[in-house]
Amino acid sequence: MDKRAKRTKRKTTRPTPTSRVRRALLLLGGIGAFAIGCDSAIAPRGGTGGDSAQGSAGSGPSGSAGAGPAGSGAGVAGTNGGGGSGTGTGAGPGSGAGTGSGAGPGSGGNATTGRGGNTASGTGGTAGGATGVAGRGGTGVSTGTAGTTGAAGATGAAGATGTGGASSATDVCARWKADRADLSEGTWTGSVASCTAGDIGATARANALRLVNLYRWLAGLPAVTTDPTHDAQDQACALMMRANNMISHTPPNTWTCYTADGATGASSSNVSSGPAVSSVDLYMIDPGNATTIGHRRWVLSNSLGPIGIGGTDKASCMWTLTGTGKAGKPWMAWPAAGIIPLQAVSQARGNTVDSTGWTVMSDSINLANAQVTVTVDGVAQPVTVTQLDANYGSRYAIRFNPMGWTTQAGKTYAVAVSNIPTAINYSVQIVDCP
Repeated sequence: MDKRAKRTKRKTTRPTPTSRVRRALLLLGGIGAFAIGCDSAIAPRGGTGGDSAQGSAGSGPSGSAGAGPAGSGAGVAGTNGGGGSGTGTGAGPGSGAGTGSGAGPGSGGNATTGRGGNTASGTGGTAGGATGVAGRGGTGVSTGTAGTTGAAGATGAAGATGTGGASSATDVCARWKADRADLSEGTWTGSVASCTAGDIGATARANALRLVNLYRWLAGLPAVTTDPTHDAQDQACALMMRANNMISHTPPNTWTCYTADGATGASSSNVSSGPAVSSVDLYMIDPGNATTIGHRRWVLSNSLGPIGIGGTDKASCMWTLTGTGKAGKPWMAWPAAGIIPLQAVSQARGNTVDSTGWTVMSDSINLANAQVTVTVDGVAQPVTVTQLDANYGSRYAIRFNPMGWTTQAGKTYAVAVSNIPTAINYSVQIVDCP
């Protein structure tokens, strides 16, 4: 169950009971139904970075020293180390040396990483210049001229930055499976008989939080954390739902196990008649909330976080209001732009995103007159477009439902949202991650 906040600035002000009732959907449900209800109710990911690699150093061979034979007598000096022999008694071995040295390591390009981006390497530097030729020894007392030192090698060019793009299907499926490896709900330690809120344990809370952040990662949004105060309020909220076999955002103070903390949690949270971990998938499909899709929108909100998570064996609450997040994305979609597992849009007990609706939401782009076109391989796929109520995790939102087609693995869906102040265009590649 999601709760809309009536806000004047960042939509984080808690709504009054009067405003909630006045605009209510009144979808209260029994715990046994395992449902979510209410008593009131993305850009492409990061770029692929360039590989960086160091250029190889240049090197020049050393010049070899020249050596002239000793002259006998007063010999004539050799030219460039080519000594001739005389008939004197003098001796003058020529010596010449020229050591070349060249070095120029290339510097690699700086990598710009996106969501699992690969890199591309820079070219190394060229080798150093050749060494000078050593002088040859002269006869008599003259010596050969030293060789010239080789020039240093040139520096290698930097590696180019990669183009934008998403992670590979392999990376997405690996993350999907890893983050869902442990979906255990923990053991509730509370009691309805004694009105003890208890807890579900750190592992179960971490499992639920990991799923929230998995969906946010797929949508290109930053991860959130939990707040211990909100956890405790949502734990009291879950106890109230469990004790009264009902879910509500405005529980009356006559309820069994009623507390002020529990009521605060109820009015500020997504509320479900199922346990905490599995309810995250249910929030993302969001059946039964056709005019808002509010649970999903709160999970994908720019302002989400920190959140709270509380649960029992049969009911749970997840704090979503009063967030301080500042993700700043101009728009969010679900299914999101990029590579999305088929299982992410068909997880919740037979319900699918096709049945509840694909969504586009924004805090700044007015979607009031939006028109939506979906194409696969250039062929239009018909949809119906519905305006959603404002201020459920975003100021503006629409849903669009497939007409006569279903989302399939191996297909790429190009979505164009037009007739709005800033057009939105993105593609969704569906992959199977069994």
